[in-house]
Amino acid sequence: MLLFATPFRRLTAALISGLMLAHAGGALADVSPLSVSGNKVLAGGQPASFAGNSLFWSNNGWGGEKYYNAGTVGWLKSDWKSKVVRVAMGVEESGGYLQDPVGNKARLKAVVDAAIANDMYVIIDWHTHHAENYRPQAVAFFEEMARTYGKSNHVIYEVYNEPLNVSWSGTIKPYAQAVINAIRAIDPDNLIIVGTPNWSQDVDAASRDPISGANIAYTLHFYAGDHGQWLRNKAQTALNNGIALFVTEWGSVRASGDGDVSEAETWAWVDFMKAKGISNANWALNDKPEGASALVQGANAQGGWSAGQLTRSGALAKQIISGWPGTTTTPPAGCSRVSVPAQLQAEAFCNMSGVQVETTTDTDGGSNVGYIDNGDWMTYDVNVPAAGSYTLRYRVASAAGGGTIQMERAGGGTVYGTVNVPSTGGWQNWTTVSHTVNLPAGQQTLAIVAKTGGFNVNWLDISRPSDPVGNGITIQGENFDAQYGVQTEATTDSGGGLNVGYLDAGDWLSYPSVNIPTAGSYTVEY
Repeated sequence: MLLFATPFRRLTAALISGLMLAHAGGALADVSPLSVSGNKVLAGGQPASFAGNSLFWSNNGWGGEKYYNAGTVGWLKSDWKSKVVRVAMGVEESGGYLQDPVGNKARLKAVVDAAIANDMYVIIDWHTHHAENYRPQAVAFFEEMARTYGKSNHVIYEVYNEPLNVSWSGTIKPYAQAVINAIRAIDPDNLIIVGTPNWSQDVDAASRDPISGANIAYTLHFYAGDHGQWLRNKAQTALNNGIALFVTEWGSVRASGDGDVSEAETWAWVDFMKAKGISNANWALNDKPEGASALVQGANAQGGWSAGQLTRSGALAKQIISGWPGTTTTPPAGCSRVSVPAQLQAEAFCNMSGVQVETTTDTDGGSNVGYIDNGDWMTYDVNVPAAGSYTLRYRVASAAGGGTIQMERAGGGTVYGTVNVPSTGGWQNWTTVSHTVNLPAGQQTLAIVAKTGGFNVNWLDISRPSDPVGNGITIQGENFDAQYGVQTEATTDSGGGLNVGYLDAGDWLSYPSVNIPTAGSYTVEY
């Protein structure tokens, strides 16, 4: 979070009265271990994303520290359905860790322990804009955190909050590598998140020179009042370059932390994060009188907030967090072979890599496949009755810059063709794209491969294209054998003759029987 205002409230001691145990008898539940595969964060080996809250700075006297307690954490879990909470431990500013390590660590411990008890993920954040100036202190701190919490799947290390305008390769990366090495000497596998240049916005710079090592993600921060499609484009570039992102801080207001709520842009960001499977935490769980605060002044320090105690941004954040979908997809145990011509629902894949299924608002409802990035794929078992030319139609949507679909024989075999997916202006704004390919006859497995990701797919339709015009038939409109309400008249169209006119609602015409040689898809033109 950008720091523009002076702190203003005195320390309130962290309390533990609201602790909610995840299982009776005091036995604590566990969460799925987090890992990184390509540009995705996985939970238990499956693509996942989750939403929650970031606390305000932990510093003594800044006002947000009174919410560093188990009551707050328990309420966020039970009422907001939060799955992650972020501990924003201030470092060098007044009242921060360097001045009072004991007090700040006590507040941190209260939140981390409560998150573990409530079966939530928890981010331990080195909340500074100048971490490279405090490398020895950061190394010592994260070594202590790794020794204390390294065996818990709940804990995520965020080693740098928001670097300023400093070099990724020359400043941030060397600092982060030193801290990561210290953590990995103790904790070999918990997720580590690294801040990126310019208030954690230049994720594209990090993607061009990523850190070596397992289970590393990169910080993206946005404030909807200032950050729009241009920043999502940076994020998409980073994803395309193969790094995983984690939005450890987002707001619906200006980057200063104040200003009016930008609701439309916030929802555009929500759509993007859902589509890409990006986990996130809203800034900030606090009652400071500024736009980003989720609570009105004086809201209870132990939770239990009514709707009237939420600010406009807080109410929006709660709506988003509590409605965040579960985003794991397990491939089906089996699938049915479909005979062409046929329309295949995208979610009826036989196997896949990287994609997820979500509810669609497209015509006829049901589900669509989304969260599609470069190289993701789905397979379908089909029976093609005869070798030849087929038209493939895809129902697609994209709020990003579109993408490219490649149709191929599964297993990296023959490439049958590609088709571009345009931007449609939304993840549920649907259009249909098509191309013609030559398919061999027989039973086979086809694969839809995202050569360039950034789109959703609702269905795939495979049909024979129309016969060439020379093999078709033309029926003159006036050659009906029965009609109601119409009249014929002379036409000036090419070829002359007559046309049918005077058609009103409910009028009709019928024509003599037409011989259709085979079942299939035909084009009828008028």
